[in-house]
Amino acid sequence: MSFFKKIFSSEKKETLDKGLEKSKSSFFTKLNKAVAGKSKVDDDVLDNLEEVLVTSDVGVNTTLKVIERIEERVARDKYLGTSELNQILREEIAGLLSETNVGEDTDYTIPELPNQENGNKTPYVVMVVGVNGVGKTTTIGKLAYQFKKKGLKVVLGAADTFRAAAIDQLQVWADRVDVPMIKQDMGSDPASVAFDTLQSGVNQDADVIIIDTAGRLHNKVNLMNELTKVKRVMQKVIADAPHDVLLVLDGSTGQNAFEQAKQFTAATEVTSLAVTKLDGTAKGGVVIGISDQFKIPVKYIGVGEGIEDLQVFNKYEFVDSFFK
Repeated sequence: MSFFKKIFSSEKKETLDKGLEKSKSSFFTKLNKAVAGKSKVDDDVLDNLEEVLVTSDVGVNTTLKVIERIEERVARDKYLGTSELNQILREEIAGLLSETNVGEDTDYTIPELPNQENGNKTPYVVMVVGVNGVGKTTTIGKLAYQFKKKGLKVVLGAADTFRAAAIDQLQVWADRVDVPMIKQDMGSDPASVAFDTLQSGVNQDADVIIIDTAGRLHNKVNLMNELTKVKRVMQKVIADAPHDVLLVLDGSTGQNAFEQAKQFTAATEVTSLAVTKLDGTAKGGVVIGISDQFKIPVKYIGVGEGIEDLQVFNKYEFVDSFFK
């Protein structure tokens, strides 16, 4: 079965190809060494391939699943040439990822929510979490830009009140994208900022509200308590908010991104992931591992510095670009 059909526009695909260039060339350098002098896929090649996948940050568990799939294929087809290996990898990894029905988005969308009791429409509330430095604020800015481009009304909330820089950075993006932002002074109660933002969003008939939160992981108990409080206070305004808890991970940290995902998902209920900074790293394979290992969908990937370079994650386009 072929998973690969044209989904993205050629411009979008080009950005994705370019964003994965470092990961791809590093992977193929290792792969070529692994199969040097071999014409058929045998146990030696599979052992080497296992090492290539693990050192490309695909993660041990996902690598073992991929190797198992290729072993079955070798047993079935008897002779598989090493020249076909990247085609086989494309198909087997896409096959593995296709076992979940996530990662199939093609464009920015938000679900339609029922109106509130007072007849006002219910804004779609996204709470963004993640440690400092992973590209959280930039992701929020680029998301706001994409939603606004779709004709949606967006309001931002600066609930990371622990760092003045965080509030200032978000303000820069709010100005750049030309969307309203709700803030209070540094050191204010984050839950109070979230409350104000949701009230303001409802009053302005907003379609989307995006809330930034503080990114401290060294004290998980405090972080958990704070995020729980922010959610509870939001629900005083919109009963089922937040509709999405988006965890932002820095792809260039490879296996560390896995660890952060584990810790954050233990600390709070995360419903989707964004993996950033893939253009500056050879560790793009981490997206394959994260997509397979966490039962939480990767929704967005950052493949460049530009405002258009946050893309919705489509697993087939990603695997196609990675192994092309």
